Amino acid sequence: MRIRTLMAVAALLGIPLLGGAGMSAAAGDPPGVNIDNFSFAPGALVVSPGTRVTWTNRDDIPHTVTDAAGKMAFRSAALDTGDMFSHVFDTPGTYHYFCSLHPRMQGTVVVR
Repeated sequence: MRIRTLMAVAALLGIPLLGGAGMSAAAGDPPGVNIDNFSFAPGALVVSPGTRVTWTNRDDIPHTVTDAAGKMAFRSAALDTGDMFSHVFDTPGTYHYFCSLHPRMQGTVVVR
């Protein structure tokens, strides 16, 4: 039920979700998030357990990808333009993350 709610809200806001109803990465393309103009795109991503997600900084200033949970399951170093960071999401759940240099930048990965 939570996934349906997330998908409905994402559709209403125009946020693309990979792995959602009718939406997936092209064959062979791993799911990815672009960092550009002080935002993560897509802002919400739905993936299967065991999926490697890669963030690519396309902005002209450094950014990070930091797990918002206290346990810090994943955290990148500062990513300069063109730098990438990957993390494999093995456990189902909802993972919120942000840029530690610009905390207003936030995103979500849902593993189902």
